[in-house]
Amino acid sequence: MNGILNVNKEPGYTSNDVIAILRGILRIKKIGHTGTLDPDASGVLPVCLGRATKAAELLTGSQKQYEAELLFGQETDTQDLSGHVTRQVSYDFRRERFMQAIEELTGDIWQVPPMYSALKVGGVRLYDLAREGIEVERKPRQIRIEEIQVLALDEKGARIRVTCSKGTYIRTLCEDIGRKTGWLACMSSLCRLRSGPFTLKDSLTLDQIRSLKDQGKLEERILSVDRIFAKYEGIQIEEAQEKRLQNGNTLLLSAESAIGERIRVYNSQGHFTALYQVSEVLEDGARLCKIEKMY
Repeated sequence: MNGILNVNKEPGYTSNDVIAILRGILRIKKIGHTGTLDPDASGVLPVCLGRATKAAELLTGSQKQYEAELLFGQETDTQDLSGHVTRQVSYDFRRERFMQAIEELTGDIWQVPPMYSALKVGGVRLYDLAREGIEVERKPRQIRIEEIQVLALDEKGARIRVTCSKGTYIRTLCEDIGRKTGWLACMSSLCRLRSGPFTLKDSLTLDQIRSLKDQGKLEERILSVDRIFAKYEGIQIEEAQEKRLQNGNTLLLSAESAIGERIRVYNSQGHFTALYQVSEVLEDGARLCKIEKMY
């Protein structure tokens, strides 16, 4: 079983819980998710199966979209409602102040990762340190907030849709919005709507996956690994280059991609085999391409 399963993670499960349950349902060992979702969060969690696990690192870096709810007037130690309240304030609600705050937090910004996160410092997960009451310095990281849409807003809180780069913590964004307004805020709910090409409307709950497996229909919903790279040009090689492809050697391709761009390469039978990158454009227009990753 090889490919990608678009899972709709339900609240109450960790991302690793989902993997453990899927191992039991699918009876396979080689399986991994492509980016942690908080236990209280729901939504898209692409899971790589078999040989597709080689693509997990590339999918992790894809753009994401979330829908989140904020509660005004307080902060917590986890930046969401699962934690303990650390600060509370009274405030004067003004819509224009909120809109100004999200405008200032749109684009390329710096974000300090939260203590309750899976990042490691000195080989130790930050959330393990946080549970022991230990707080350590974290270096700000540059992220990109492409867009923040305001779906609902009143004096108690807001609902927003965020399109962002990898590495963005929506809990931290909510807290930063609260600090920009001066009202304080914490995240009260989170749903991931999209991760790269995978969307919520096409995802499956664990119960649906179990049911489809019992019916013998699950294979129909497992997506091929090249779905991740659909935005790149695809080339099927001729039989003469088959051996070079299998050995991961440089290829000459009649592609249109520019230097540095990736190309999906299919073998002579039409099976996706590798991801290549254009290293040189020759005088006759052919592309000299070097192997990036075999699948």
